[in-house]
Amino acid sequence: MTRSSATDSGSASARPLLVAVALGIVYVVWGSTYLAIRIAVRDLPPLSLASWRYLLASLLLAAILAGRGGIARLRVTPQELLACATVGLLLPALGNGLVTLGEQMGSPSGMAALLVAGVPLWVVVYRAGSGDRPAGRTVVGVLIGFLGLVGLVTASGIGGHVRIAACLVIVCATACWSLGSWASPRLRLPADPFVATVYEMLFGSAFLLLGALLTGEDLIPRGGSWDSWLAWAYLVTFGSVVAFSAYVWVLEAAPVSLVATYAYVNPVVAVFLGWLILGEAVTPEIAVGGGVVVASVALVISSERQSRAKAAGANGEPSGRVRPAR
Repeated sequence: MTRSSATDSGSASARPLLVAVALGIVYVVWGSTYLAIRIAVRDLPPLSLASWRYLLASLLLAAILAGRGGIARLRVTPQELLACATVGLLLPALGNGLVTLGEQMGSPSGMAALLVAGVPLWVVVYRAGSGDRPAGRTVVGVLIGFLGLVGLVTASGIGGHVRIAACLVIVCATACWSLGSWASPRLRLPADPFVATVYEMLFGSAFLLLGALLTGEDLIPRGGSWDSWLAWAYLVTFGSVVAFSAYVWVLEAAPVSLVATYAYVNPVVAVFLGWLILGEAVTPEIAVGGGVVVASVALVISSERQSRAKAAGANGEPSGRVRPAR
């Protein structure tokens, strides 16, 4: 075996591990960001807070990339810049920005995570509408996961204390985030997903700042408790730089329906953090609902893996997702 073939073999064997690590970061870190957002918006305006979060995160990531590959690494074409603006509007601005607004309007962090779990359902709708029919087991896994989430919502005692307007805002955020996730691999984004992340967050910050201006928020957040600012710092570093970068990368490396399964795990993480930090009780109903959610993730992952293997075999190609032409 030549050195080149040995390297290729090592890269192929390492790729599933990298996908698993990236998904794990998205699963756990984003599950905790709902709690961080809830703490941050107690004292700080939601849209300008999110805007500055993504602005700082984009500058930090850009500095890291420039330090490792030179400023030329950040060079993009006008078409790529337009694609980044589109994703920045759908993901950071409308997706995360509306979640932040919904939590400021009164939605509990755990409830926000449960509502965002509708992402896979929206993705399936977008895929079906484009003619890309998901495998039957993928659809079954999505539906089972949704039923598990319904059980969690029921066990959590949804009622009059949860503002319907706040929930509807988060549902809109879910639809926008799902559209951005589905469209991202189909747009002519920069070949380097981390460079794409920089510009997506930068455009998202600009759109959020415009939203803050239109809604009369203070464009520069002032005051606030130490808890709020610490939560915001966590959102910048882990929620944006680390987890969002992992999310963008894994969108390029795995099917979108597989990536969307993070929405099943995030509510489980949110429930666990509520028990660990806030002392919330975990009832048998919640435990069963969480188990159903995790099982649905396993089903979807298994289905997507088998579908990729069959497609690769039929085409005479190695197993794995072929990167679309840009």
